[in-house]
Amino acid sequence: MIEEKQYLFNLVASVLPPILIIELLLGVPGNVMALLVFSKTLRTWRANVMFLFNLVLSDFLLLVSLPFRIDNFMRGESWIFGDAWCRINLFMLSVNRSASIAFMTAVAVDRYFKVAHPHHKINYISTKQAAGVACFIWAVVISLRIPLLANKLLNMENNISLCRSFSNYEKPSLGIRLHYAVFVLEFFLPLLLLIFCSVSIACILRIRQMDKDMKGKRAIRTVLVIVGVFVLCFFPSIGTGLTALYLKKLGDEYCKAYRFTSQLFSMSIAFTYLNSALDPVIYCFSSSVFRNYLKSAVNRTGIMELQMSRRGSMPSGSD
Repeated sequence: MIEEKQYLFNLVASVLPPILIIELLLGVPGNVMALLVFSKTLRTWRANVMFLFNLVLSDFLLLVSLPFRIDNFMRGESWIFGDAWCRINLFMLSVNRSASIAFMTAVAVDRYFKVAHPHHKINYISTKQAAGVACFIWAVVISLRIPLLANKLLNMENNISLCRSFSNYEKPSLGIRLHYAVFVLEFFLPLLLLIFCSVSIACILRIRQMDKDMKGKRAIRTVLVIVGVFVLCFFPSIGTGLTALYLKKLGDEYCKAYRFTSQLFSMSIAFTYLNSALDPVIYCFSSSVFRNYLKSAVNRTGIMELQMSRRGSMPSGSD
């Protein structure tokens, strides 16, 4: 059993680091470029761009924390940075994962209102009001992850210091149980909201016979891209985590399956962090500011001439 467990540890240590390094190398340039683009166009921001900027910020902060996890996995999950930094690192990763989910959902809801309720006052909120909404989202996300700072997350197992927010606790504390609950709910609640937004937009476009309307098409493409990225990046960790929890409750006869699924859960972290590398795709679909910057950069090379996106005067589907 010990040899099998060590084999699973070695498997995670050999598979995860190269994948995470690739995601880091892909994610950092895309998000740094997005930060620069949105910073340069600050005066033209609308609510949609405010949410996108905060999505970029959450992804960038997550990527900054990622090298410590890469080092951790390269050492066979042995954490060498101490208990305090273990808590801070896991807090940073969890906060920015949650913030990324929240702002992806905010962008999709913004698109829904612009198509489904084009004259609703929410479509005309100022940049300052959108900033207030963003600050509220950050406050909620941070407050829900405070238990990660208040609980000891560094544990010894087989003379190895393991830094994990998900461990085999006999009696998890209230804070850890809250962490587990948030981890599950922040997947299923946004998923239901994203599905509602995408189905509603598609139905509205068909009923109003707006199938050829470019703004409507951009809106549905944006939401579908968000749904695709969301499911691809966050479902593997939820699926393997809930399966491992179910197998644990079945008893010792499923111990082997539980250990294997637990290691799959550890490896699913690669999909979670892939979100930060894929989010620039969302920026391209969601923001004409970002698209126009990229198009102008391509046009300056002289290789090809791309037509700039136009920002509509009405709020329906515009950005």
